[in-house]
Amino acid sequence: MIRIPFNVPPYIGKEDKYLKQAIDSRKICGDGEFTKRCNSKFEEITGSNKVLMTTSGTSALEMAALLADIKPGDEVIMPSYTFVSTANAFVLRGAVIVFVDIRPDTMNINEALIEDAITEKTKAIVPVHYGGIACEMDTIRTIAKKHNLLVIEDAAQGVMSFYKGKALGSIGDLGCYSFHETKNYSMGEGGAILINNEKNVERAEIIREKGTNRTKFFRGQVDKYTWVDVGSSYLQSELNCAYLYGQIEYPHIINNDRLKSWKLYYKLLKPLADEGKIELPYIPQECTHNAHMFYIKAKDLDERSKLISYLKDNGVGAVFHYIPLHTSPAGKQFGRFHGEDIYTTKESERLLRLPMYYGLKENDINYIVEKVYGFYR
Repeated sequence: MIRIPFNVPPYIGKEDKYLKQAIDSRKICGDGEFTKRCNSKFEEITGSNKVLMTTSGTSALEMAALLADIKPGDEVIMPSYTFVSTANAFVLRGAVIVFVDIRPDTMNINEALIEDAITEKTKAIVPVHYGGIACEMDTIRTIAKKHNLLVIEDAAQGVMSFYKGKALGSIGDLGCYSFHETKNYSMGEGGAILINNEKNVERAEIIREKGTNRTKFFRGQVDKYTWVDVGSSYLQSELNCAYLYGQIEYPHIINNDRLKSWKLYYKLLKPLADEGKIELPYIPQECTHNAHMFYIKAKDLDERSKLISYLKDNGVGAVFHYIPLHTSPAGKQFGRFHGEDIYTTKESERLLRLPMYYGLKENDINYIVEKVYGFYR
């Protein structure tokens, strides 16, 4: 019987009020008052040129692939240690995915290996900010500029995280957020695309509205709307945005709570790490993180499996994370791994995520840590 679940979707108490307001407005299909509030709030938080709410983080990535004009045969560079949506968005456009190894300290793409993976077919680099910890974006942007490549940030886990003071998702050409129920801020299913170049804004609005200029029609810029480009139904429901706005109106409520839990985990587990029993997360100096997750690394796959089982037997919902995409059937079909897999598989097999969510009680963290110590003692 799980006493402490791995995740509890965030709920701070304002969601019901805003949901009722959205229902009472009789405008629930999207781009109503709460959608606009969410767009504006994220533009304020990130400094991005334009933010548009989407149906998911996946659809934000798919929009990014369309905006990047990805075509069959183009190559897109990314880490293999990521969620399948990162790759799928570009595979759907016919791209070949080129995986490169990760850094063992942050679990992010190894920026030093990117340039060697570039060919004449390369179109974009997709850094994934694992756990809300920023990739080395200065180096990645320098490489992209040198080779005339787009940078599309998968910042699904990165809301309220920063790199040298810049919000994740706002640094590349395009950025993508997720508001799935496992994320720090949630609307159940949802996402957002950050458009950091003014020239892409109009087309993003068209793609998001099924390839029509409907958004311009509602602004009174055209007297009727029609089909003008490719697109799909990426417009988020007004009800979902009302739920989310209850959380992001004052985003530090959730952010501070999660950071408090993260710091307590780190403090309590550091003696065990100092003994060499486990490894703790590493936060580079230039990164401000959002406590999206707290993970530890065991010695190897066998030890991690036993620890997960031990914690489960003691009522703690601990889990592992991604299976590297290049080892999957689809990964082998649609991509290739450039260079040597030194860390991607090895480190992924060691990583174990502990419960982390808004409202996690200090007593529960003490209990979880006690059980981790119990396993190693």
